[in-house]
Amino acid sequence: MTERVNSPPSSVKDLIHEFIHDRFATKAEKLLADDPKYLELQQQFEPKTWLADAARRVSQLQVVTHSLKAIHPDAKGTNLYIEPSKLTQGDLVGSHCLPSDFQGDVVGNAAALDVYKFLKLEWQGRSLLELALDFDEVLIGALSQDRAEAESWVHAFASITEPKGRPSSHVMGKQLYWLVGDDPTDDESYRLLAPLYATALTHRFYAQASPNTWFFGDHNKAARKALKDKTLFEGGYISYPNLAVQKLGGTKPQNISQLNSERGGQNYLLASLPPNWQSSEVYAPMRDAFRAFKGRPDVRRILGELKRFLETDPSKNMHTRDLHDDLTAMLIDELMLFTFDIHSLTPGWTADEKCQLVPEEHYWLDPGRAHEDSEFAEARRQSDWHEVVSSRAANWLNRELNYKSPMSFGDAEHHHWKRRFEGIVTEFRRQLVDLQGALHDEEDTEALA
Repeated sequence: MTERVNSPPSSVKDLIHEFIHDRFATKAEKLLADDPKYLELQQQFEPKTWLADAARRVSQLQVVTHSLKAIHPDAKGTNLYIEPSKLTQGDLVGSHCLPSDFQGDVVGNAAALDVYKFLKLEWQGRSLLELALDFDEVLIGALSQDRAEAESWVHAFASITEPKGRPSSHVMGKQLYWLVGDDPTDDESYRLLAPLYATALTHRFYAQASPNTWFFGDHNKAARKALKDKTLFEGGYISYPNLAVQKLGGTKPQNISQLNSERGGQNYLLASLPPNWQSSEVYAPMRDAFRAFKGRPDVRRILGELKRFLETDPSKNMHTRDLHDDLTAMLIDELMLFTFDIHSLTPGWTADEKCQLVPEEHYWLDPGRAHEDSEFAEARRQSDWHEVVSSRAANWLNRELNYKSPMSFGDAEHHHWKRRFEGIVTEFRRQLVDLQGALHDEEDTEALA
């Protein structure tokens, strides 16, 4: 194989050869040059050989905007790729709202996803897939000196957006009869619909609704600072309350689609609920933080489901692990929501002599106190409070699960719960530090202005 050029690729051909060389280097990095497997890989990753194989394997993939596997992982039927601009431009939110730079999804054989990565390579602002769809002369010339061969490869690569076979649904897909006529008793007045999952729209919404985007985004940081300083703020505050998380694919999200894999199988659903008139007043947990946490209805419900599930002594299989992980993740999400609610209290409430929480819980639940209390701020900065809070959360969960139960959870389970809690609490601490640092920098800038 030709040696990789260190400078940026000067042509589409160089771009293609560098990609293939990088794939080879990754596969062969632990092999010696005289190893038969190394020589076999070397032949396999010769550009012409690899491109011919990629043109063959691309038939195992399809770029889509609407997929069937998200409806059911075993469904085998038609997926669709439709440009948003070609959809009916209705008044409701839908895939037609997607911008021109939307991300298409990929379904098919996960082992062939390297071909899609190849087609996503960009040359002068356009992907190789876009060039293939336009039957671009530059791409044809870069693929092979044999024009007929190059053209056949371009046609193969461009076919990745086309449905495979005749349009069809599947026994695992959903179907529904939709009344289009005036007589509901007349079978001819119905059309049979086979819904598909709007995967491109879902991915765009996931990126927008992620707390890292809307809660910790610069715009909302500025909005919260304005609220704190009681100053005028141009623009609204973005919030997505009561988001639900739908997990697709279990432990193998890549089996659903490429974008689903990038999200770790998680998909956000907006709340669709009747009004729930509850008092918005939040009380400070002066004596026991986790007792207050358990007082939340959703926490009691999730805790009860987890306890009942574990008491059945379920088989150790994939379905058990998935349900166990989902319930634990829901409990951790509730802990974060509880944290955000307590943070809405007036900072400094933990300084009250009636507060019996341990110091680490002060640092966790009352971070705003650090702005007014330098001694508290320094102690909080030096404390490993996220580790202590995670351990106390694990103790609480063990205690709740063991209460009036035949189960007897001990150190092993405590270690597992602690690791799960610690992951999210540590990330939360990091994001909180980043947020406070950004606000501090803005205050310094305003002071200098």
